[in-house]
Amino acid sequence: MTKSNHDADVAFIQALAELLRENDLTELQVKREYGEDDSLNVRVSRQMAQQVVAQVAAPAPVAAATPAAAAAAPASEPAADPANDPGAVTSPMVGTVYMQAEPGAPSFIKVGQQVSEGDTLLIVEAMKTMNHIPAPRAGTIKRILVDDGAAVEFGAPLVILE
Repeated sequence: MTKSNHDADVAFIQALAELLRENDLTELQVKREYGEDDSLNVRVSRQMAQQVVAQVAAPAPVAAATPAAAAAAPASEPAADPANDPGAVTSPMVGTVYMQAEPGAPSFIKVGQQVSEGDTLLIVEAMKTMNHIPAPRAGTIKRILVDDGAAVEFGAPLVILE
């Protein structure tokens, strides 16, 4: 492969990674044919926040957990799917989670904090629109299941509110 082909391939892969991020996709695969015996097969994927939550719920080393989930989950807590928790607040859409109104601002919530019905728990950005996720009822934040900047799927558990 020539240097110009290599540079073009690197630029192509970077463009695919950007396309993956901008469109909130989990995987993208492309095969590029250059000639009869020359091709490039690229698969770009990323792990979604929901999968990270599954790692936290399964018996796994603490190093595999995300910082927010590890700090929010006591070690003695039994392994259970957070989506089945009656206090789970789930994402109403696919998007990117933001824990504060703007970079450098304090987080909307923290573990142990009391919230009232309608208080903003976090923001889910979808298609350049910032959607404030309100508390469905008054209660105490028991666990935060997502990290700031993480991608979430529809129905993914965000926090446990009791």
